[in-house]
Amino acid sequence: MSSLTVLGCMWGDEGKAKIVDFLGANADVVARFQGGANAGHTIVLEGNKYVFHTVPSGILYPKTKCVIGAGTVIDPYGLRGEMQALMKQGIDFGGRMFIDVRAGLVLPLHKELDGSTEEELGASKIGTTGKGIGPAYSDQAARCGLRFGDLGHPDWLKQRLASLYAYHDLKPRDLKCELKELAEVWEFLKPFAAQADELLRNCYLAGESILFEGAQGTLLDLTYGTYPYVTSSNTTTGGASIGIGFPPRWLDKTIGVYKAYVTRVGEGPFPTEIFDETAEQIRAVGNEFGATTGRPRRIGWFDAVAAKYTASLNGLDALALTLLDVLSGLPELKICTGYWLDGKKLPGYTPHPLILERLEPEYLSLPGWEADLGKIRSLHRLPKTAKEYLEAVQDLVEVPIELVSVGKDRTQTIVVKR
Repeated sequence: MSSLTVLGCMWGDEGKAKIVDFLGANADVVARFQGGANAGHTIVLEGNKYVFHTVPSGILYPKTKCVIGAGTVIDPYGLRGEMQALMKQGIDFGGRMFIDVRAGLVLPLHKELDGSTEEELGASKIGTTGKGIGPAYSDQAARCGLRFGDLGHPDWLKQRLASLYAYHDLKPRDLKCELKELAEVWEFLKPFAAQADELLRNCYLAGESILFEGAQGTLLDLTYGTYPYVTSSNTTTGGASIGIGFPPRWLDKTIGVYKAYVTRVGEGPFPTEIFDETAEQIRAVGNEFGATTGRPRRIGWFDAVAAKYTASLNGLDALALTLLDVLSGLPELKICTGYWLDGKKLPGYTPHPLILERLEPEYLSLPGWEADLGKIRSLHRLPKTAKEYLEAVQDLVEVPIELVSVGKDRTQTIVVKR
């Protein structure tokens, strides 16, 4: 028996799906524990592109069970559409897809609330994906939200849905029509309804290998991220235990995923952000546009101060560094090694957004490399300067690098042997 948790450890979009897909070859179960359709995970396999928003990335392995945990929030229409699209690509969900009946529901009214709230905030907006995730989680906390299992109880559903509209002082667009649509989507999703926490604990005790897949990133965690510019769930190692109903002492190993540089979508502080031609080159080569929103991602140098903080917070055992290949061709690379504020060097990471916005990063400059890394499959074949870059990252973060991604395909991955 074993469990492995894979987390994004910055502001999301770190390439978690590729790492989960690569490690999923050894997993019997892959489980999502938080977030919803605001996640955008892309996997390229044998030239075919698969985009996931709610479905766990492990679904590409035909014998792997996939679980959507109680800590997630589900757009039932979006999930049905995502599954139908994957079915057209040859993916079979029968007998291996499980959705916890306690997962929260994202309804059309939540998307409307998401958009109107952002509009009201104006210049202070969060920069959400507009998928209704925040309002859905807020309703769960207020105990007025609906859960996935409610779809199977029509009278209860009608009562709860009417109460939800009343809570938000909204007039239902057409309650009878909405209930009919929800009944139709339930018919599609009903075969996958389950009590996922019990399923996972039984799998673990039976000796099966479980991989927990995080969404978003640690610096978007509701509690420990750059609040208020965060998501509405807990994206850390601890969130895995709560969001899936799995004992903390059974979380055996945690791998943190970082890009070889840093990106961010939406508003909020970003100490190492750059705006020059280098940023444009990285954005173009790395295709840094959101898989969920299509928005161009903000670009910055690797921030070892923030990375060391998130590694410590999550208790990481190893790092997976992605998109190293994107940095090929840059003559100079930088890594942030310290923060300065008003002429004084800070002892480490600081959480308040107003302070983060005023910081002056201290950089370590390293030479780049010209070589195309896409066909390299072993660490010793990397250019000397690329190896020096990796060594600097792991020395500064104080966690060993175990995986290095040098391309989009599953096979373009270097396993670091020690």
